[in-house]
Formats: sequence, structure tokens, C-alpha cells
Amino acid sequence: MTATGTGTGPGPAAGTGIRLTAPAPGWSIEADVVVVGSGVAGLTAALRCAAAGRRTVVVTKARLDDGSTRWAQGGIAAALGDGDTPEQHLADTLVAGAGLCDETAVRTLVTEGPDAVHRLIGTGARFDTAPGSDEIALTREGGHHRRRIAHAGGDATGAEISRALVEAVRAAGLRTIENALVLDLLTDADGHTAGVTLHVMGEGQHDGVGAVHAPAVVLATGGMGQVFSATTNPAVSTGDGVALALRAGAEISDLEFVQFHPTVLYLGPAAEGQQPLISEAVRGEGAHLVDADGTRFMVGRHELAELAPRDIVAKTIMRQAHEQGVDHMYLDGRHFGAQMWETRFPTILAACRSHGIDPVTEPIPVAPAAHYASGGVRTDLRGRTTVPGLYACGEVACTGVHGANRLASNSLLEGLVFAERIAADIAAPHASEAAASDASGAPAHNAAEHTAPPAPSAPPAPSAPRTTLPLLAPETRTAVQRIMTAGAGVLRSAESLARAAAELDRLHREATAAAGPTGRDAPAGAAATGSAADPADRKAPEPGVEAWEATNLLCVARVLVAAAQRRAETRGCHWREDHPDRDDASWRRHFRVTLEADRALTIRRTATAEFPPTVTP
Repeated sequence: MTATGTGTGPGPAAGTGIRLTAPAPGWSIEADVVVVGSGVAGLTAALRCAAAGRRTVVVTKARLDDGSTRWAQGGIAAALGDGDTPEQHLADTLVAGAGLCDETAVRTLVTEGPDAVHRLIGTGARFDTAPGSDEIALTREGGHHRRRIAHAGGDATGAEISRALVEAVRAAGLRTIENALVLDLLTDADGHTAGVTLHVMGEGQHDGVGAVHAPAVVLATGGMGQVFSATTNPAVSTGDGVALALRAGAEISDLEFVQFHPTVLYLGPAAEGQQPLISEAVRGEGAHLVDADGTRFMVGRHELAELAPRDIVAKTIMRQAHEQGVDHMYLDGRHFGAQMWETRFPTILAACRSHGIDPVTEPIPVAPAAHYASGGVRTDLRGRTTVPGLYACGEVACTGVHGANRLASNSLLEGLVFAERIAADIAAPHASEAAASDASGAPAHNAAEHTAPPAPSAPPAPSAPRTTLPLLAPETRTAVQRIMTAGAGVLRSAESLARAAAELDRLHREATAAAGPTGRDAPAGAAATGSAADPADRKAPEPGVEAWEATNLLCVARVLVAAAQRRAETRGCHWREDHPDRDDASWRRHFRVTLEADRALTIRRTATAEFPPTVTP
């Protein structure tokens, strides 16, 4: 069920009272800040908060060095080269964003970006340098008119940034909880953030469901690419942060704008899960997109040819493939020669060869796959959401920087810049409190080093009556992914989206029925695999990581489809076959989506392209 409307003020900040079905917390930790995620955004925020004297806990779904950042190949964009300026970077970002970027947010990104990159270098990140020079080597990617992409290890930029930040976190002795899935936001009686509940997988000091009590929570959980069958995202990218924020009452925006990276290694029509990315930097260095006959097809389609913004390249590949009755095109970099492939793109070369393709001697088969969520939890320039005390940065956030389509290599920079801004906002008003909170002067330490178990404690009271959310059966994850790929993938239409919405609603209804009386008020639910069995006869799945992830995926899938249905135009990475043109008069607007206590989605449309404030003055 959804409701629509328009509005210019902040949405309601009251929580929904909806929570995932989970055991009560059996242990707890007290902190000033809990950061959820260990990519560039999360670790940067954690380091800056800790440096300001805030007791900081980092919670991460896998190991500390397994954040999504490490998968980033191409690099980090900033106006670092001779002749380049923040204004030029701004212009390229606004063009890519197709009329929906928040120009103030973009200006903040591009002006603060160069210094933020230098601070990252000061933290220990080592970028590639030009031969015989200490100057950072810069390359180009799609949508950029200048060489402004700093890279490391050839095509292993994310891995190097992750290494440097993880080492800094460990050196600083920050308290960390690894292999932990965040479940829900805790709030006090006034609706202010009071921490999170989480489930720690495996044995150790912290095991099972617990709580981190803190007045500030920073969501840096990454993306939701696993909502589609084929994606460049790792298996942990299940939209947990967006789903948590929705249940907490936060606003979500621009979720219909999912970027499909145009050049992902094509492994066949049945390929599912994480797919190898062929970085845009390969095209930046001169590789050509060709069809099976070797004919280039981007020339004449856009002034930048293969380096057009990603949405344009992805759409052109799909059109070309459809016209020729095939599933993929090719990326030809044979003219690079073996040495360049081995030194500049060693990771990509190894990935291709592991699948029996040698880019040195043959073109690489490529097709678009889900890559990046341009929208997410709506924030302001300080990373504040519509829920007091809840912040978001990185891919989980919608800062307004990306608009309808992210410019290549702006994501790492966004995570870096806005994480620093969040830390500054958290630290500034409370510096004296932070000093008093640890009068002993004892240094922070890693949670894994504790020997005494934490005392169990009850979580703070939520700001609304609780509704327990029944869980989706783990095997339903595949059903959600296939529904989304067929109905809300690169090519969308009213018919395909209606079909997807109906199938997702069926999963919802069956799950709610299977959960019985305890699940009647839940917005998503338990087992639903499409069988003919009576849903009421099915046993609801037990709480666990796979069931929680599947439930989160259904939640974000329903929001994405609802927004995509309403956006009756083609803009950026949202492509409607039945509405092929961009319509600024009607649709240069944003959707603001909230989940209400009665399970309904409320979808408001902004009156202009400007976002209202997230915080009421």
C-alpha cells in the first residue's frame, strides 16, 4: 500500500516502531558514536570521531578489510592536476547527474575533495605516481573532460585505500565488532537515536544479538546491488542500511536511480551474483567498445564516445545488443599490449584470464550489471538524516551529489568528504562532554581484546509501539533478485514495473500470512517461494542472517519499484521504454519515501529540484 503527495518541509521524524524479528539483546556496549560499515566512509568517520575524543565503536558485517571500498578499481576523482579546477569537476558532475544534483552539495564535494585526498595520503594511502616523478598519476573515466582520477596498484585503488584506513584504525586502537549484521535503530522516548541492535556471527567475545548504546549512529553500510541477480557488489550488499533507516522513520530519496555499470564481464545469460567489473579506466586509457564484427558504436552517439556518462554508455550497449539480437558487446583493448595490461590493469587481467578470456589477444565480452545506488537515506551537508542523531554517508546515503546518475569515481570522494563533515558535526558541540566521559584517560581499545563479558541490558524504549516484522525465508532472496532483474533492471516500462510490483506484493502477502497473527501488521514477511502451497501452512523461518538479509532486500526492492513506477520519464540511469524522453517540466523533482507505522509507504514529491532541509530549524 502506498500514498502519494507533495511537500516542502522535513518529513516526520517519529519512528515506525517496526523491528525485525530477533531475540532480545543479550549484551551491550556503551559509546558516544557507533559507525556501521568499514569502507572509506565508515572508517574515515570513525577515525575522525575518535581523534576528536569521542568513544567510537565500528560495527562491520564481515571482516574490517572486507568493506565494499576494496572492490573499487578505477580510482578517486578530484581536481588535482595542472589546469583542472573544482569548477570543471563541478560542471562534469552536474551534467552526469541529469538535472537532479544538489549543486551546493556538489560544490562542497569538489572544493573540499582535493584536501581530503591529501589527508587520505597523510593517513597512509599510496597512489600511483607518474614515471620519474612524485606527482600523482591521473587518468580519465566516463563523463570527465580532464584527467582527474587518482589510482593505486594500477586497478586496485579501493584495496589500497582500505588497507591504509584499516591499518590506521588498528593503530588507533578503535573498538571494532566484526562479522556483525546491524538489525535496527534504538531510539529514546523522544525519538532521538540511542544506538543499534546487531547480531554477531560466530563465536567470540560478542556472540548473538546485542546492542551498542550511543546517541549518534553513522550508517556507512554500502549499497544494495544484491537486489538484482547480476551485480558488481559483494554478497553483503543487501540494502541493510536503507531498510534500517526506513523502519526507523527516515526519509529515502532517489532510490529509482540505480546505476548499471556498462562494462561488466559477461559470463552468460544464467550468471548470477557478483560479477567481475571491467573498470571505466580501461576505456579511459583508450579501449574501444565494439560489436561482434569489431565495429565501434559509441562514435557519433556522444561527444565523449566511449567516455560518455555511464547511463548513456549502458543504454547504447543495450540498444545495440537488442538490435543485433545478442546479449552483450565487446571491449577491445588488444592495442594496449601485454605490458600495459600487466602493469596498469593487473586485477582485471587476472579476472578475465580466470574465466578463460585473454584481453591481450581478444576483445572482452561485456554487458551492464547493477553497480551503484545513486539514492539512499536522505541527508544534509552534515550527513544528518530526518531522524535526530542518525547520520549516513557513502553509498547508503543520498547527499544530492549524484542526482540521477553518479559521475565515475565520485563515490570514494563522496564517502571521504561527507564522513569528515559528519565527524565534525558530531564532535563540535560535545567536545567537553567527550573529555569528561573518559576521565580515566584510558585509551580506546578493540572489543575483541576484552575478556570480561559485557553486562546484559535492555535497549532504550522505542518512540512508537513495536511491530515485530516477520522474516522472509532465505531461499526467497533469489526470487526477489529475479523479479527485480526482469522488471526493474536496465530497461523498464509501466508493464514490467507493474509486474514486478505485483510479484513483490505477492511475496509480501504470502509472508505476512505465513507469519500468522504476529505478522499481520508487518510490511514484509516470511517464506515465499511462489509455490502453490497455502502460505498460512508454511512455518515462518527462524531469525538469522540469511532471513534478515532477504527481508531487507524485499523492503528496498518495493521502495525502488514504487518510485520507478511513478517516475514517468527517462532520466539518468532510470530508463523507461514507454517514456523515452526526459521531462523537466513534470519530473525534475525528487521523491521522498517513508515507511509508516501502518506499513504503508508514503511517497512525497518535491515541488522543485531542491530538497527541503532534513532538520527543522
